[in-house]
Amino acid sequence: MDRYLRKKKLFNFKSSYIEKFWGYLLLSLIAVVTIAPLLWLVSTAFKSPDENIFRFPPQLIPAHPTFNNFIKVWQNNPFHIYLLNSVFVASITVILNLLFCSLAAFPLARYDFKGKAFFFWAIVGTSMIPFQITMIPLYVLAVQLNLKNTYAGLIFPYVVSAFGVFLLRQAFQGVPKELEEAACMDGCSSLGVWWHVMLPSNRPALTTLAVFTFVAMWGDFLWPLVIVDKPEFYTLPLGVANLASAFSEDWRLIAAGSVISIIPIFVFFIFLQRYVISTDAGAGIKG
Repeated sequence: MDRYLRKKKLFNFKSSYIEKFWGYLLLSLIAVVTIAPLLWLVSTAFKSPDENIFRFPPQLIPAHPTFNNFIKVWQNNPFHIYLLNSVFVASITVILNLLFCSLAAFPLARYDFKGKAFFFWAIVGTSMIPFQITMIPLYVLAVQLNLKNTYAGLIFPYVVSAFGVFLLRQAFQGVPKELEEAACMDGCSSLGVWWHVMLPSNRPALTTLAVFTFVAMWGDFLWPLVIVDKPEFYTLPLGVANLASAFSEDWRLIAAGSVISIIPIFVFFIFLQRYVISTDAGAGIKG
């Protein structure tokens, strides 16, 4: 009997090991497929003019690495303006999105009122409408409000999002009722509960929404293309597209501009990732 149990245990151990091996192998293949285009982009940005960037198999390590592509792109184009525009627009959009989405999600999560379910599902349902359908009425409204070629016009459609309301509503529902009752006993108003309890207790959800909003706004191309036609209001996606027309024959410079445009996203994510890992449900009543 003991021998049978030992064999069974050994068989289960081998099966578990084989399953983990195939699982890690699959994840590794997915990672390679995902990262390969990015590696090729970075490699192209550092290659000198005498290297063939379309050779097969591709050479990921440049034979003669150079920073001249980045210098040329930065000197010949107002990339600093594009960068500042993107940083400003994305940052303000994140702040406004967190503010309005959390204010909308708070009563939907913590209060009972007539039509609550209808309003919630109506908001969520708007996420199923493609932006291309609402783009024309949004453009007409923005023009009527004199928002064309302004930073406010770039931010206008992204002040609040159905995804943000849904995400924060689900997060607010997970806050213990005792925290809210304790805050009310200490004299907090509804806005006080929202500010001192709900927001500190849901930092991971807020951070997740901030990252999603920042990345979406940073990479948005269609709406800036529609609402601005002056180069001084161009964001980085429009600037990179302008590079493609200015340097249509030199993909090294286009790759260098693309690398410049994605660096802030990595910095933003690295800065905020530690806030996504853990949460402290008691943080809302500290102090």
